[in-house]
Amino acid sequence: MALRFAFIELALFGLGSALVSKDGVTGRLPAMGWNSWNEYECAINETVFLTVGELLVSLGLKDLGYTHVNIDDCWSDKEIQRDNVTGKINPDYKKFPQGIKHTADEIHKLGLKLGIYGDAGTLTCALYAGSLGHEELDAQTFAEWGIDYLKYDNCNVPHEWDDEYRWWPDNWRGGPPNEDQTAGGVGDSNQAVAPPGYDWTTSKTFDRYKTMRDALLATNRTIEYSQCAWGHAHIDEWGNSTGHSWRMWGDIHPVWPVVTTILNHAAFFYNSSNFWGHADYDMLEVGNGDLTIEENRSHFAMWAALKSPLIIGTPLDGIKPEILAILANKELIAFNQDPIHGESAKPYKWGVNPDFSWNQSHPAEYWSGESSKGTHVFVLNTLDTTQNKTVDFAEVPGLDAKTEYTVIDSWTGKEQGRFQGKYHAVVERHDTMAIRIVKAGSSGYNFQKILW
Repeated sequence: MALRFAFIELALFGLGSALVSKDGVTGRLPAMGWNSWNEYECAINETVFLTVGELLVSLGLKDLGYTHVNIDDCWSDKEIQRDNVTGKINPDYKKFPQGIKHTADEIHKLGLKLGIYGDAGTLTCALYAGSLGHEELDAQTFAEWGIDYLKYDNCNVPHEWDDEYRWWPDNWRGGPPNEDQTAGGVGDSNQAVAPPGYDWTTSKTFDRYKTMRDALLATNRTIEYSQCAWGHAHIDEWGNSTGHSWRMWGDIHPVWPVVTTILNHAAFFYNSSNFWGHADYDMLEVGNGDLTIEENRSHFAMWAALKSPLIIGTPLDGIKPEILAILANKELIAFNQDPIHGESAKPYKWGVNPDFSWNQSHPAEYWSGESSKGTHVFVLNTLDTTQNKTVDFAEVPGLDAKTEYTVIDSWTGKEQGRFQGKYHAVVERHDTMAIRIVKAGSSGYNFQKILW
């Protein structure tokens, strides 16, 4: 029997209405895998993806949960975009000589899943065929090819599909978001401010993403749905009803100021993630650009803490051991993929700045979250010098100053000893302290039964 999506009221779990797969697996936890764009952009072919699939297995990443091999933009024929008889998108047969289905079949033989890229406009960002107006046909085509995951982008949207009001997080400047700033930013002077209490499910962006959701529901295959709407139209308020994940901001780049800018945004919008719905802070740049080893560590640790999908964007062939070690960190992956606690880590103190400060260079530094193995604390050093950082147990939600705790370093997996009141550590420039805290003498494991 084919597996399909279903709407299930999850009031028991505090999630409201969510898009839940009938298999009880697909989309429940943040996706993990690899995507071609951050390193290869349009220079892709079938060999790239089959090689990546083999490397995910041989490097041990598949066993850690990295099971998606995702084709990004530029996979189709740019000149003859659709078949003139069937209307289906034409693959680029120079890049994929035997078509996408063959690639999917080969990836499936490795025990992995194949993802593909689409767009909610008339063209993709690189000007290949988009799906606006072709949603049912394209969803059915993807299902026939054996696709397991769809990244659905937001480029080249005709003006008649413009929203009445603008909510574009990557254009905000100078202060924390509020309703008066929904029209603020770059290039949006012709759009009005949304009135208080505006229902963003009445926006045209919602309609475009819902239409593809419905098209996917109508197929006979479960396809995980990643909505790449860049945070527009307040997708954090409705993305859980239309897909399994939703982009919260614009495109990431492998430079430290972009990482901190995205984390600043996350400090104000962390609370939309839970089981079956995940705020997506974009693909991992770990191993790319000029990020230092400490910046790579912080980038990965905080994406894991936020329960963002962990989608690798660096070449795996010849990957540096220190980069592989970051991506393969079992403690951080375990927090991201915890089967009992679905909520992301939350900021409990800003650190450099007063609490609730909007600062794209120095976002909230102190974050915590629960897992089935204890309380996790993440302390980010945004300054350009080494800092002595203190975790005051009285400030961490769920902990107190009187109890003795065992502290485990999540980077090494080693116990640091027993502590009461506070824990101190040296944190290098742009690095992140990641620790797990359990009551002294306790294993930290929560053996609560999972109700699935």
